Amino acid sequence: MTELRESTPGCPEDLRDLCTLLDFVRWGASRFNEAGLWFGHGTDNAWDEALVLVMHTLHLPMDSKPEVLSARLTMSERREVMAILKQRVDERLPAAYLTHEAHFCDMTFYVDSRVLVPRSPIAELIRQEFQPWLATEPLALLDLCCGSGCIGIACAEAFPEARVDLSDISSGAVDVAQININRHQLNERVRAVQSDMFSGLEGCSYDLIVCNPPYVDARDLAEMPAEYQAEPEIALGSGDDGLDFTRRLLREAANHLQPEGILVCEVGNSWEALESAFPEVPFLWPEFEDGGHGVFVISREELLAYQGHFADE
Repeated sequence: MTELRESTPGCPEDLRDLCTLLDFVRWGASRFNEAGLWFGHGTDNAWDEALVLVMHTLHLPMDSKPEVLSARLTMSERREVMAILKQRVDERLPAAYLTHEAHFCDMTFYVDSRVLVPRSPIAELIRQEFQPWLATEPLALLDLCCGSGCIGIACAEAFPEARVDLSDISSGAVDVAQININRHQLNERVRAVQSDMFSGLEGCSYDLIVCNPPYVDARDLAEMPAEYQAEPEIALGSGDDGLDFTRRLLREAANHLQPEGILVCEVGNSWEALESAFPEVPFLWPEFEDGGHGVFVISREELLAYQGHFADE
């Protein structure tokens, strides 16, 4: 009998040596570690990253029974799985860009390289319905710098009476956000708007503005691993100290907030620079049980009270 040997270009292993789903997860994790890949877009280790890619390629849910790991793959499935694992190594793309799927607030979102992969700690605040800072349930809400729209859409689920605007300067991001609005069947309450800050939202006022703006400083941006460099730079970098956008936001947000409205904004590692720039401003920094940092809460009243400080910058 003639021996059947199958291999994938660039992969010296005989595909016949890898048979089960578990074999491919182990092989992928080993190659990821060998290549020194970086994780942080939904997983934090090579094993989980390989598992996500293998399960996605085989059209299996992540909560499948453990017995599925022992299932043997057909030869065509082996080729497909090997190809996506190799792509992860060769192109250093986050897994979410290969699967076009990311999770946020227990919801699934379409993503591609036009938007950041969702990972904001603001998810925890959404689950808590922004308590104790919201006086009443918001009826009008803005997700500024929306990217995929995950924050605003999760807020729409948390506040079923709210009208939600998703806004981004990037037309590509607005297109992705619209895909997710359609996916979650929220067109009656949620809209996607292309806007540079508030320029496309003239006359609009909100009870809650949530913003995950670009906030990476120049040094961190230059030193980011390749997986982060694959994300759109316009959604990451914001000047030498990472606060160019946030300074504008602090000056303009009060004009688009209702009297008891609040601004929730993520600045990540730039929180120290923000505190240093505005030491008198009473930014409130929530603590996160699920991990994460660098998100501040400030009221419209406080924004107005400290306008002189923001104008001086």
